[in-house]
Amino acid sequence: MSTPDLLYTEAEDDLRAAVRSLLTDHCPPAAVLSRAESGRAYDGALWRALGADMGAAGLLVPDKLGGQGGTAREAAVVLEELGRAVAPVPYLTSAVLAAGALLGCDTGQDAVARLLGALAEGRTVGALAVPLSTAPGAPGAPGAPAATVRADGDGALSGQVSGVAGAAGADVLLVPAAGADGYGLYAVETAETSVSVEPLTSLDLTRPLAAVTLTGAPARRLAGDDRAGTAIGRALLTGAGLLASEQLGVAEWCLTETVRHTKERHQFGRPVGSFQALKHRMATLWLELVQARATARYAADALATDSPDTPVAVAVAQAHCAQVAVHAAEECVQLHGGIGMTWEHPAHLYLKRAKSDEIALGTPGRHRQTLAGLVDLAAPTG
Repeated sequence: MSTPDLLYTEAEDDLRAAVRSLLTDHCPPAAVLSRAESGRAYDGALWRALGADMGAAGLLVPDKLGGQGGTAREAAVVLEELGRAVAPVPYLTSAVLAAGALLGCDTGQDAVARLLGALAEGRTVGALAVPLSTAPGAPGAPGAPAATVRADGDGALSGQVSGVAGAAGADVLLVPAAGADGYGLYAVETAETSVSVEPLTSLDLTRPLAAVTLTGAPARRLAGDDRAGTAIGRALLTGAGLLASEQLGVAEWCLTETVRHTKERHQFGRPVGSFQALKHRMATLWLELVQARATARYAADALATDSPDTPVAVAVAQAHCAQVAVHAAEECVQLHGGIGMTWEHPAHLYLKRAKSDEIALGTPGRHRQTLAGLVDLAAPTG
């Protein structure tokens, strides 16, 4: 078994620099605050620049299918930077979850290949129609969530899925459904009149949730019972593993911004960051962040190399990174004092993203439970 490579390559550093430059120019905190206040789903212009012009939307898609032929390592770098900016773009939901589900289908199918190519080029935005809280399957459990949508004999879909991230603003939904032919994955155009996408009140205004209702919606069957569950399960595992990199980016911004603020803020004639109690709190955060980076990189490398340790790496990364992001965001708000509590300061956006990510694709407790099963560690009794 090869040793995981946790270091960034020169190409990954170049990718980071390009994405960070784009986000600095097009996604400053003031713009994110303004968009969050307006309630708009995502920044279309930013997504075109990132997904289509830069090619980030197709990082996980092979060259022969119209993508960039990258790996989870490169996608993780993009998500780190998106986390640092809490960027309102559908990267996780379209380029990772939706594209990942399609990659698990038969890509020799014309319908699958066409849709995958459109997602990779950034021309089409997709969303996997499962609740954002859905975790990857535990050992011995089904790889995909139970279907709440039914398919009739003609392939039309009826039912509702709530808490779907990325549905608002998506062009196509990938819907798990059950019917006479068994479990399957279907593609549904959101422009159909029989498709309703109702926005929900979301904690994280930069990644809104929606309830999807289908009433006899025409659909294309992309995968049947033989591979639909596996495809969705792998997409959820990939999403959970890469979400750790977004959580790492959130924590990095929070610590960097807190250190900057405490250097500039003076009380009693000295920077507040020089007070021992605050230095200890920030030092603790730095140690947690270093550990989070190691676990997130381990998960990304395992996904990229298709390591047999991937489920363990993902469970470890999510169990740790989710809580580090929340802790860093809470400290950022607190150590900014009164201004950290205001709407005008972006700290609340990071806290909301961190809290939302903590329950996305499985809670830390759920991932610890999964990890215990993977390493055959019995739960305490009594």
